Amino acid sequence: MQNSRGASLNDAHNQPDAAEGTGGSPRPRRIGVLIAVALTALALDAVTKVVVVARLEGRTPIELLGGLLTLRVTRNSGAAFSIGTGMTIVFTVIAIAVVVAILRTARNLRSLPWAISLGLLLGGATGNLADRLLRAPSPLKGHVVDWIELPYWPVFNLADSAIVCGGVLAVLLAARGLQLDGTRIGEDTGAEARDEAPDGRDAGDGGTDRRGDEDEE
Repeated sequence: MQNSRGASLNDAHNQPDAAEGTGGSPRPRRIGVLIAVALTALALDAVTKVVVVARLEGRTPIELLGGLLTLRVTRNSGAAFSIGTGMTIVFTVIAIAVVVAILRTARNLRSLPWAISLGLLLGGATGNLADRLLRAPSPLKGHVVDWIELPYWPVFNLADSAIVCGGVLAVLLAARGLQLDGTRIGEDTGAEARDEAPDGRDAGDGGTDRRGDEDEE
């Protein structure tokens, strides 16, 4: 009896922990990581843009590493890497939608790698969105400051880099089956199968016992 009661009490005590590991609100640490990564990406992007605009805009581009890297300030009215120039308002609305979607998705966040990925995406999207809202020629139509140029590649900025890194990481995590809540695809199915297996054996044992009783009669 004591063993049975002890097992029941232990099971009841462990149930909240199990529920905590598979669902519920996101862990504060994960949200903290997301916010920290996003703020870091946003701050680096904003500071570098202020510096390059003040020191390099309207001046001769600076070539570094034998021309492998060029610092050249340009104004981009399109999306990342100067894609879709002339559709500034459309990309502004898309950027706002992306930021809102990431914030809503964070409600289910319980995975550290996903926190880093979403943080990079959020920081990069917010960095370019700030340019569209605050820079010339007007709110919602502001041109994004790009200043990093590589051979055979469009001019970009640190916000674009954060978006690309976050997107690549998201693809890798999805390919490995890691979900936002920290579980992997297929784990739930395996757990359900293990939970159902004892019931099936019990039913079989019960059927064997009944047949045994009939034989004895």
